[in-house]
Amino acid sequence: MTVLPNRVKRIHLPFKFLGIPQPKPAQLFDSPARLVLLSFLLMIVIGTVLLKIPQATTSGSISLVDALFTATSATCVTGLTVVDTGSTFTLFGQIVILILIQVGGLGIMTLSTFFVYLIVGRLTITERDVVQDTFSQYPMADLLRLLKSVFLVTITIEIFGAALLALRFMKSFPLPQAIYSGLFHSIAAFCNAGFSLYANNLENYREDILINVVIAGLIILGGLGFYVIFDLYRNRLNLTRRFLKKLRLHTRVVLYVSTLLIILGSVFIFGLEYSNCLKGMSLKGKLLAAIFQSITPRTAGFNTVPIGALSNATLFLIILLMFIGASPGSTGGGIKTSTVACVMASVFARFRLQEDANIFYRRIPGPIVSRAISVVFFSSFVIVIFTMLILISESYALPHSNSSRSYLEYLFEVVSAFGTVGLSTGVTAQLTDVGKILITMVMFIGRVGPLTIALAVKGEETVSRYKYVQEVVLVG
Repeated sequence: MTVLPNRVKRIHLPFKFLGIPQPKPAQLFDSPARLVLLSFLLMIVIGTVLLKIPQATTSGSISLVDALFTATSATCVTGLTVVDTGSTFTLFGQIVILILIQVGGLGIMTLSTFFVYLIVGRLTITERDVVQDTFSQYPMADLLRLLKSVFLVTITIEIFGAALLALRFMKSFPLPQAIYSGLFHSIAAFCNAGFSLYANNLENYREDILINVVIAGLIILGGLGFYVIFDLYRNRLNLTRRFLKKLRLHTRVVLYVSTLLIILGSVFIFGLEYSNCLKGMSLKGKLLAAIFQSITPRTAGFNTVPIGALSNATLFLIILLMFIGASPGSTGGGIKTSTVACVMASVFARFRLQEDANIFYRRIPGPIVSRAISVVFFSSFVIVIFTMLILISESYALPHSNSSRSYLEYLFEVVSAFGTVGLSTGVTAQLTDVGKILITMVMFIGRVGPLTIALAVKGEETVSRYKYVQEVVLVG
């Protein structure tokens, strides 16, 4: 290995210097990351075209930007809307949105991989890598059983949730409408999409125990990830005091972090909004609303209280919850619960002058910690950049004193889009076309992940023959 002096400069071509690859056409489909990227783009384009046809809307037309925004929001299971879903779209348009939610929630490549396996009977290495990346740590030897289990679990949970919701909706709507509404909201909840057929979302059911419990339960199950669900099912008979110790480390981390976030979020929201947004509600209603609003930022997007009426402190708390999001291998977004756990474990280890990050008496490999730190950094970078762009597009050269909205609302919108949450303070529909396109880009980046995009556009990996002279810089 030759060491170059730090004065030596290497000449790069402009495109290579900027990191912009120039892959050959045959290389576009040789990477799992590129396949995921292209599959989501293709689905968004198809959804946009379908929502643009006259039969999809009650008025017979919708702008291209609004159609693109809605298709992206559905495919990326976000839930942000620029038009009211129930009144703007016909039954055909709503079914298109529902299909986009289901396909986007399960993962487009997961669906296509499953059908390829059924038809051809075998998968390429790239297709196997796609499934491995989607459901990390699961044994690839059980690929067929894994894919079948994913679909069976999804359909079972969604049908069960739809049946319970339909029982409640039957009190307010005719049977066919109640069944359809139950199915729509069940799929949207399990896929953590947040789309609702009602203009005020679920605010009319804020004190309804059945609606709150079922929707919250679907959100939690969808956000845990299939790997966690399968691990819990595998150990269902070991209901002893050592039950948690029988679970895989990933499962325990996800369960502990998720439970902690729900409890802390509920306590803070209950205290912060007791005399504000929850004022006038019964104690049962306040508790249900606080718990529900603590669960839904975990990338679901449903709400039982008006988000725009919450205090700034609560909005900032929800921003933190949306940024963390759900868990790996789930239908949700965000940087993920296990990512936060790895980063925090690494930080605590450094404070104790320890080299290794440990969780539950298990050492986390260095590459995993590095990946977690990279995810947090890239995600924060994306949010900062797009928040700045939104501020420019919506209030360029406008004095802060004359602005009708604060930066917190735009930050809330960007984080909601990045975390594929769908909660909004009411800014979405009032955005300019430029602002809508920017949020559309954030939703796409948030769904496929910043690192996936980086892996999809990077050039061929090369092993450098040189190492530069090492020199110390001051940090901290």
